[in-house]
Parts: sequence; C-alpha cells; structure tokens
Amino acid sequence: MPAFVALLRGVNVGGAKRVPMATLRQLLEDLGHHDVVTLLNSGNAVFHATRATPAKLAADISAALLRHLELDVTVIVKSAREFTTIIDECTIHAPEAEHSQLLVAFVQQPKLLATLESIKPLVTAPERFLIGSQAAYLHCASGILESRAGAALLGKAGRAATTRNWATTLKLRTLAGNK
Repeated sequence: MPAFVALLRGVNVGGAKRVPMATLRQLLEDLGHHDVVTLLNSGNAVFHATRATPAKLAADISAALLRHLELDVTVIVKSAREFTTIIDECTIHAPEAEHSQLLVAFVQQPKLLATLESIKPLVTAPERFLIGSQAAYLHCASGILESRAGAALLGKAGRAATTRNWATTLKLRTLAGNK
C-alpha cells in the first residue's frame, strides 16, 4: 500500500482554521487510510492508501474537512515518490542551520507553479528562488521575516501553494518511508 503526504494550507496559524492533529488523524482513518501519522501542529500528515490518485485524495480530505469541521481548507497530497522527487529536484543547498529559512512551495498541479513567477522580481541577494517541475523553492538567507519574496510566497502570490520549511519537508520524507 503506497504512502502519501498530505499538507493542509493555512491551518492552525493564529486563531483561524483550527484543526487538532488528533482530529485530522481520525478524519484520515475514517476515510479508510492506514498508518496515519501527523507531524507538528500545522497540518502535515503521512498515511497509506489504496488505489487513489493524489488529486483525488486531496479532494476527499478537503471535502471531509468541510463536512466535519466546516472548514474550507486547501489540501495538497503527494505520493511518497513525488515527495522524494520534489526534494531531489531542489538545487538550493542551505546549511543545516538554515533549513528553517529554505521554503518549499507545494502545489497540487504543476501548472499552478506559473502563478509564482511574480515572486522572482522580489528576490534580492543573497536570496535564491527556483521554480522546479513539481514545486518552488525559496532560500531566505537573511530570514523569512526580512524577505519581500518570502512575504509574497506566504501571502497572496502563493495562495495556490502551501509552504513548508526544509527541515519539516525532510522529516515528512522520512515518515513516508523515503530516507
């Protein structure tokens, strides 16, 4: 049974869109998924499912969140293989001490990456920004809070994506069984 990674956009940030991780685990199990594990309190889950595409899984999870918690949440699901490809595709190498400053922007459909083109003019050295075939990557070497590109990625320009820092991304890959 293949592993998948689910990423919920904008949950548990401030007081909006509260999704307790125990509730998320139960919701995923109620959908028939197995070996459900969550990471942190920001809408990250790894689970196993049978015969479903990542897009279908994302739609089902989003619909369940709306039905059971009355929350309209964008959900992005990647297979463990896709997740590893996204990590392997990143050519920005940040030292371990800067893993929290390297952001990965995940989208459900690769064509949505085009919406992130508007971030390129906001990138200032020593920042680096890369749009790959499956995700986008932004290294805010001076810190995310000081970065106009980071603010744009986390704000309106990045509304089609959900972001995770590199440290969280690597932990999710390990949980999905790909080291």
